[in-house]
Amino acid sequence: MFRSYYRSAVYWQRTDMLCFFPGAFLIPYLIALVFEGLPLLHMELAIGQRLRMGSIGVWKSISPYLVGVGVASMTVSFLVGLFYNTILAWVLWYFFHSFQNPLPWEHCPVNANHTGYLEECEKSTAVNYFWYRDTLNITPNIEISGDPQWWLVVCLASAWCIVYICFIRGIETIGKAIYVTATFPYLVLTIFLVRALTLPGATIGLRHLFTPNWETLKNPTVWLDAATQIFFSLSLAFGGLIAFSSYNPQKNNCERDALIVGCINSATSIYASIPIFAILGFKALSNYNDCLNGNIQQLTNTFNIPDMNITLENYYQRLSDLNASYPYQVGQLSLKTCNLQALLDQSASGTGLAFIVFTEAVIKRPGSQVWAVLFFIMLFSLGLSSMFGNMEGVLTPLLDLHLIPTWIPKEIFTGHTQNQITQNQITQNQITQNQIIQNQSTQTRSPRTRAPRTRAPRTRSPRTRSPKPNHPEPITQNPITQNQ
Repeated sequence: MFRSYYRSAVYWQRTDMLCFFPGAFLIPYLIALVFEGLPLLHMELAIGQRLRMGSIGVWKSISPYLVGVGVASMTVSFLVGLFYNTILAWVLWYFFHSFQNPLPWEHCPVNANHTGYLEECEKSTAVNYFWYRDTLNITPNIEISGDPQWWLVVCLASAWCIVYICFIRGIETIGKAIYVTATFPYLVLTIFLVRALTLPGATIGLRHLFTPNWETLKNPTVWLDAATQIFFSLSLAFGGLIAFSSYNPQKNNCERDALIVGCINSATSIYASIPIFAILGFKALSNYNDCLNGNIQQLTNTFNIPDMNITLENYYQRLSDLNASYPYQVGQLSLKTCNLQALLDQSASGTGLAFIVFTEAVIKRPGSQVWAVLFFIMLFSLGLSSMFGNMEGVLTPLLDLHLIPTWIPKEIFTGHTQNQITQNQITQNQITQNQIIQNQSTQTRSPRTRAPRTRAPRTRSPRTRSPKPNHPEPITQNPITQNQ
């Protein structure tokens, strides 16, 4: 179950940095994986598996001065969990709207007079308007607090309820939910990969992904972002690794687990980046063609040129001829600068990649409702699997510190059953006692150090009862003698 969780969560916001520095970013990313990611991953798996406690208990057992490291890990997991669950609420909002035909972010809404579209939407795009106005309803600045988005509040509460249902029986139900959240994203990614490679402009995006720009390696920010991405990618220092590894058997090969998780994580990130950049290439080429078509329309109307006389292939040649013959008239036109490379470099990341770029690419495909539903189900599965690790990194240290009042049923607070919590606490206490004894004594352990085997001698009743009375034994005679 432990390895399945990390195989399922590798894609959730794991390819964001590739959108900033494609190509060259892979080099510092792989270097940081070998020298930073895998050693720290192995360390967290080992200490969690050996000490059988959460992040706070583990670091306290190593040294009382390291308790702050465990508290910081729990705090980070809590804050990241709040952020991830907010994203899950947005995903649910988009998922519910994906069943509409046409999609609500496909066209701008009409104005109050029904004479045209809203001016705010026309200045931007329908996708941006639906995200910033209909979904977030952002205010001009942070000092102005807008009204609550009650439908988003309902989506947020629904997301927390789903997370709680997955935790209702503790690690047992998490393991069952992982089978769905781990396999379904790979299936959807494969479907998107096959479809994305058939789109026009896919080769442009893949060339942009795997062609390194060596000048970016001179920027220290690239190396810093690579190291930061490894921490997010492998969930290092979040406490979830320690919490999940505490359920592994003590003789489990954690070194093998670290290599498998680290390699599959990076391989999945690269695998997921292929359909992403294929779609980004398709979007960039579509925007580039739209930009050229807009300029062609202006030239055609201004100089009364017959239709289809200026095409995408001969646009720059005809523009050069017109500029040489009519420089003043061409200068008065508001022609846009169309640069394909600039459109590729403007790739979004994070929430913008999911809710703007992909949603804009979806509406340009036939059967956009089906693709939207599949995409947001995949995002929800990935976010849910990430929430498992974040919540486990928070709940396990809280149970170790005994911060939960005794009058609160633990099933309500965490979803764990009382028997499971009691058994884990007994196991942790026994391991902690053995560690203390081993650290304080260099001699051979006395029988007391092994509590389960230091029982008093058994006093069975058959061995302690009074001796039996001496009854005369029956005389066995020879049958011949007895007859005589």
